[in-house]
Parts: sequence; structure tokens; C-alpha cells
Amino acid sequence: MTAKKLIDQTEAIREGEELDLDAIKQHLEPILGSKVGALVVSQFPGGHSNLTYLLSTDNEHWVLRRPPFGSKVKSAHDMSREYRILSALKDVYSYGPVPIHFCDDHSVIGSDFYLMNYIRGLVIRREYPSGLNLTPHHVRAQLLNFFDVLGDLHSVNLKQAGLDNFGKPKGYVRRQVEGWSRRWVAAVTPDTVNCDNIIRWLNENMPEESGKASVIHNDYKLDNVIFDIDDPMQVIGVLDWEMSTVGDPLMDLGCTLGYWVQIDDPDWFREARTMPSDIDGAPKRAEIIKRFQDRTGLSVENFPFYFCFGLFRLCVIGQQIYYRFYHGYTKDQRFKGFLKKAHVLQAMCELIIAGEITD
Repeated sequence: MTAKKLIDQTEAIREGEELDLDAIKQHLEPILGSKVGALVVSQFPGGHSNLTYLLSTDNEHWVLRRPPFGSKVKSAHDMSREYRILSALKDVYSYGPVPIHFCDDHSVIGSDFYLMNYIRGLVIRREYPSGLNLTPHHVRAQLLNFFDVLGDLHSVNLKQAGLDNFGKPKGYVRRQVEGWSRRWVAAVTPDTVNCDNIIRWLNENMPEESGKASVIHNDYKLDNVIFDIDDPMQVIGVLDWEMSTVGDPLMDLGCTLGYWVQIDDPDWFREARTMPSDIDGAPKRAEIIKRFQDRTGLSVENFPFYFCFGLFRLCVIGQQIYYRFYHGYTKDQRFKGFLKKAHVLQAMCELIIAGEITD
């Protein structure tokens, strides 16, 4: 497979998610100049939250981000927050896209949106591309580098980035548990699972704060990362910053490990995986935690809590997505399957609570 075919590709825009290209051209002309007349737009296929489009001319590319249509959760799709974080990080963390323009005039496309530079590279989704041909040794190196880049984010100097007064790191763990519990209640549909036991357990087993406030991504996973086409061991971009803030980095690690299905997990959990973390060479969660501790100096003493929280949070996000489908706010058929995913995540949480999953 050629390198060009490994580059993350766009597709035709999904029904119901179209943009008013004429309005965008008119708005962006003062920013991009005469080149906007040749703009064409397509859509990146991944993601179930904020929508991502590629604006292209013959020679240049930009990425436009906007909230999903029909979302009830404004705080999870805050374009201004995403734009501010990227603006702060651009000189201190080399992996974030460079923001170009933010628009809060809803007369343009009906919502806030922002423009950023396009990072050309490889995005890994549920399976490795068949032409990538990585050995287990290379898979291990690539995935450990993936976690090292997360650790680098947690090591950013807040004052240097101008984010020392951003967010509310004190009490972050409690606010996250309480906030995601409320979001669960708000997104429940008649056919959903029962998470009362999980919410109760998270409240009763909440650890002390780690004592460190860091920039946290809050949705760090493989398909939010871009790898170099010529050197796929290396991360060159981190995407989707809409939930980023300043808070406890151990909660961020837990959110990422919520996605991390490993080779000895139950088959029903592995079948629901969203990235190839259970193949030969992929590090297991215990190994990832040790490397994270060694790299950051932070101690992960209550792994079951952070892992359970990461899974529960994904259960809530999936239910929020399914809620939009259930009530007809989106026609995207991918969203229908999130009801089953919620059942899987709830069941994995219950195994942790029962002490059957410890790492």
C-alpha cells in the first residue's frame, strides 16, 4: 500500500450534516483572501461528537470544526474552549493543530466553529490499515509512544502556556464523578441499562486528588492522534480538544484506559473495542501504568477507580450519542449501535466493582 493511501481520507458529507459553503466563503474571505473562491468541502468520517470537515483548494487545506447537530450538551461541544486551549498550547506542545480563526456568529453556519491547520498523516481506527505491516515490536513501540505523548501533555508548564488560571483543578475528581452522573440521568432512554450501582461505587471509592494540576485532553485515543506516514512510530498531531481543561492527570489517564481493550479481556469486551489495542505487541494496562508513573513521577494507586470511571464516562458519552439518534436529532445509523455499547461498558464496570478486573 502506498503512503498516500494510508493518509486519513475524507468522504462526502453525511446527510443532515451539510454546510453552507457560500456563507463560509463569504465569511472566510477576509481571513484567507481570494483563494476562498476555489474552496471545496468534504467530511472526515470518524468521530461521533464534534464534526470535522476539510476545506480544500488545489494547493491548500484547512480543517473546520463545529458542534454536532441536535446536541443537548453545550459544555461537551464548546468550540471557544477548544480554540483557546490550542492557542495556548501552540508554542509549548508541538502536537496540537494550529488554530487560525474562531467564529461565534451563528448566522454563518448556525453554530460556533473554528478553523485550524490540516495535519497530513495516518489515523488508526478500529483496525490497523492492511498495508501498514507493523511487527509486534513496532506495534509496542508505537503504542508506548502514544502514551508518552499523553505524559508530555501532562508535563506542560501551566504558567508558561498561560493556562495557570484556566479551569478549576481543585475538586476536579469529585466534580467529574458528579457531573458525568448527572449527564447519565439526563441522557437515559427507556431501553437503556441501569448504572445506579456504578455511580454509587464511584462516589464511595473516590480517591484523593493526585496533587498535580495539568492540561488534560479528556478524550485521548488512537483515532484522535495522527502518526507520521514516513515514520509511523511517531505521533505528529493530537486532535479533538473540545473536552480539554486543567485538572487531575490521573483522571485523563483513566479516560484513555477506558478505551484500552487488552488481549486477555473478556471476548464480549474485545468485540466492542474501537482501536486495535488487543493485538500482538500491544502493551497491557499494567505496563502502561508503570511507564506513565516512571515518565511523569505520578503514582497511580487506585487503578480500579480510574479505569471504572473511564469506562462509565464512555458509557455516558455513548448514551448521549444514542439519545440523539433515539429522538431523531440525527439520521446517522452508526449511532444506533451505541445502546449495545452502553451495555458492554456497564458490564465491564460491574466486573471491576466485583474485583474480577484489577489491571
